[in-house]
Amino acid sequence: MPTKPARRLEKATFAAGCFWGVEAAFRKVKGVSGTQAGYTGGSFDKPAYEDVCSGKTGHAEAVEVAFDPQKISYRKLLEIFWSIHDPTQVNRQGADIGSQYRSAIFCHSAAQKRFAKASLRDEQKKRAKRIATQIAKASKFWRAEEYHQRYLEKRDGVCF
Repeated sequence: MPTKPARRLEKATFAAGCFWGVEAAFRKVKGVSGTQAGYTGGSFDKPAYEDVCSGKTGHAEAVEVAFDPQKISYRKLLEIFWSIHDPTQVNRQGADIGSQYRSAIFCHSAAQKRFAKASLRDEQKKRAKRIATQIAKASKFWRAEEYHQRYLEKRDGVCF
């Protein structure tokens, strides 16, 4: 009996402030098969949390999302991204301040870049303040330390 070919998952990478809340938001989405918190967008190899917090690495706290495009579209993931943070803040989200907390969409393909740019234009029409979100080509993603993975889930949603 022939077996069904496995569905091909795609990746999306978003930075929207502290990665704990971003990861928790995407983990709840039907069609998302996995997430990981990490660092990307900088020029420092194998960064640790302390390196990224120094502001010298250029990395953002980000979440890499593995998703099934037959169950959820990249456009829908972009809608979620816009809804979970304030993209008009520069290098911060709430009390978290620094370039590692910037708003960014890291694109894994030309199609993702087109969708991200169109989505940003549409989102800007809804807002009086200028959106500060960076759209960039996805670069090396460095998985964050294990204690950052599923952080809020491990702590029953309590953020310190």
